Amino acid sequence: MKHQIKLIWLIAAVIGVFTPSATAASSPWQEAAADLAAQIASILGPGQAHLTIRNLSAIPTDEIPTIRRLLEQNLKSHSVTASGADSASAIRVTLSENAHNRIWVAEIVEGSETQIAIVDLGPDETPAASPATGLILRRQELLSTREPILAALELPNALIALETEQIVVYAQAAGLWREQQRAPITVLRPQSRDRRGVLIGSANGSTFEAWLPGIRCASSIDPTSQPASWKIQCRATDDPWAVTQPPLDVSSSQPGSASGTVSPIRAFYNATRNYFTGVISPDLGVDLLPFYTLAQLPRPSSTAALLINGIDGKVQLAENGALKFVSGTRDWGSDFAILHSPCGTGVQIVTSSSGEAQSDSLRAYELPALEAIPASAPLAMDGAVTALATAQDLNGVFAVVRTANNRYEVDRVTALCN
Repeated sequence: MKHQIKLIWLIAAVIGVFTPSATAASSPWQEAAADLAAQIASILGPGQAHLTIRNLSAIPTDEIPTIRRLLEQNLKSHSVTASGADSASAIRVTLSENAHNRIWVAEIVEGSETQIAIVDLGPDETPAASPATGLILRRQELLSTREPILAALELPNALIALETEQIVVYAQAAGLWREQQRAPITVLRPQSRDRRGVLIGSANGSTFEAWLPGIRCASSIDPTSQPASWKIQCRATDDPWAVTQPPLDVSSSQPGSASGTVSPIRAFYNATRNYFTGVISPDLGVDLLPFYTLAQLPRPSSTAALLINGIDGKVQLAENGALKFVSGTRDWGSDFAILHSPCGTGVQIVTSSSGEAQSDSLRAYELPALEAIPASAPLAMDGAVTALATAQDLNGVFAVVRTANNRYEVDRVTALCN
């Protein structure tokens, strides 16, 4: 019996020793971590460095400790030890992705010198978990800053962020959005406590407009020039804001629409509050009450329908000269945006959750008639969603999120069919 107990103890000890290594070896991140660690070591050489990891990809948060452990183990095998924040050298790893591939970027900082190591992991082929509903919302963090962001817009070669007193232009390099220029905005009148702003791009991506209370900014973009050289001019105005985003390619994005320039819907903003008055241009022949959000919604029975979120919390649909209430919107917040996807009916409404919350969520709905039907499970966000806008390609939604530590993120939200 004693021999049996000793044998069981020995087996348990062996399992305890070898299980972590076996788990690490079977991790899908092992090869990428080994490759990146080897590149880092060839740049840094033996020594110590402070390692940080930033996740801008769809990799689940609970996978990050495993990735960190693998990186630390592989770095140690090259005589590089992860140390505290007071180390003279730093390794900043960013896990990112674009529409096609997953990319890991390491910034190796030694004094005033920074070098880059990159690993391309290829496309994400991990099957997503299936929710009980028709599609899955996924988010990708594009940038994060301590400055409050009011709106975001992605152009073919740039990402624009509208802040309270400036416009920041970013360009993509090594899988990351890097700042190119800041255009200051002179605030000419007192602002409401809940600041709002809108960014709208032209149908062909050659210009963009930014709107703040009493201010309009515009830029004419030369496609051959770098974003750092774009000229952005701002002026005082009481003109109505452009509030709907024209698609980049009207002829392919909206069946039945004529090719050419698409003019956005414009609405007058109440500068002393944080909502629109209800007066819009062009006039649709119906009287609108003050509202927070308005979006053009493709409908099979009409050429132009507007979905409107009133300041009274009620959602209405302006269609064929009539204004009708939409049911099933009790859980909607004040912001929503239209998403085009290959799922379901092809058009979804992405809305934030109602009420004040430290951790907000987004959910997709479809509107086959006058009742909003949930089309996805809620997508948890890292903080409170403060703004939503449809991307110019119509295939995504940009969400501005204020995190618990008062940082502002810009996330692109897309849909996967279930």
